[in-house]
Amino acid sequence: MTVSVSLAVEQLRRRVPGGIGTYARGLLQGLSELSPDERPRLNLVAGRARQRPDPLVAYGYPVVTSLLPGPVMTRAWDRGLLRVGRGYDVVHSVSMAAPLPAAGTALVVVVHDVAWRSMPEAFPERGRRWHEAALRRTAARASAIIVPSEATAAAVLGSGVGITESKITVVPEGADHLGAPDAPGAKAILRGLGIDGPYLLTVSTLEPRKNLDRLVEAYAIARPRLPEPWPLLVVGPSGWGVSSSNPSSLEGVVFAGAVAGGALAAIYSGARCCAYVPLLEGFGLPVVEAMAAGIPVVSSCVPSSGGASLEVEATDTAAIAEGLLVAACDEAARAALVESGRTRVASLRWVDTARAHMAVWESVAASHKAPR
Repeated sequence: MTVSVSLAVEQLRRRVPGGIGTYARGLLQGLSELSPDERPRLNLVAGRARQRPDPLVAYGYPVVTSLLPGPVMTRAWDRGLLRVGRGYDVVHSVSMAAPLPAAGTALVVVVHDVAWRSMPEAFPERGRRWHEAALRRTAARASAIIVPSEATAAAVLGSGVGITESKITVVPEGADHLGAPDAPGAKAILRGLGIDGPYLLTVSTLEPRKNLDRLVEAYAIARPRLPEPWPLLVVGPSGWGVSSSNPSSLEGVVFAGAVAGGALAAIYSGARCCAYVPLLEGFGLPVVEAMAAGIPVVSSCVPSSGGASLEVEATDTAAIAEGLLVAACDEAARAALVESGRTRVASLRWVDTARAHMAVWESVAASHKAPR
């Protein structure tokens, strides 16, 4: 059957799309790589565009734009107003900011993690309240729930909001979304930051659960033992709650802000290693991005690593420091990590993620139409 899907992608119009935005772009990439007879009939749904040009137009699908600004629209969705997807089989929401579907339309929601429950201190109070209410709405409204890892599936099942195992499908995310490295673009960025030699790298939105403070402390321990005082390059936009003791004041730490696409791919590939040590993660895209770029990875125990990184305890700064030294300096260990990383990401393709989504969409569309 040819399924029709209304894709709620408000995240792609936000100032900081974050990992959810990367997932949404990767899914759209994967769908575009399907053969014509595999692809769904698709449109994109979002609030009133504030950016010019509209970033959604580039994907080539019809765009349904609300008259309301995105934040107002999603609040209306929370209250069950502004039903979405009339004339479509499925509404797929890339996050728990999900609309109520039109009559006769099924809803599929992606739950990336339930970190606000196990790490409440890493979320603002308002954010915790919204996420908790959104999970309960998801339980009540969604015909199916997609999660990126078995760990997230277990957390959702154990959440006590009435979500059953039959509703959940685990679909790993892809690693092939950065495209060809833009070496000149990366060189210009690095030159502007005063970096003209080797460097260590970390990539993430800057917020408390990404554990940047401990990573910076570990770097300060490791730095005197490096062959040279290689800088730690921090790539990513500011989120919320960055500590008042700004780690950028520490020697050797360089903040690049957000970098995207080919320039980011080249910055990954030029690094001695990438460190990503969040306290909790639903998947962990920077790990597989770095592996796809062919560099060693030091990480905490995140689902994306698949055992192919040098895993360290996220709260142990000494262990993180040792991991940095091994991944940056031990050539035999570096080569082994690069090889294990390449093996890991070989099976993480967005086209396979898209096919898995198609299977869920077709299943819920068929069951939604079946006589009851």
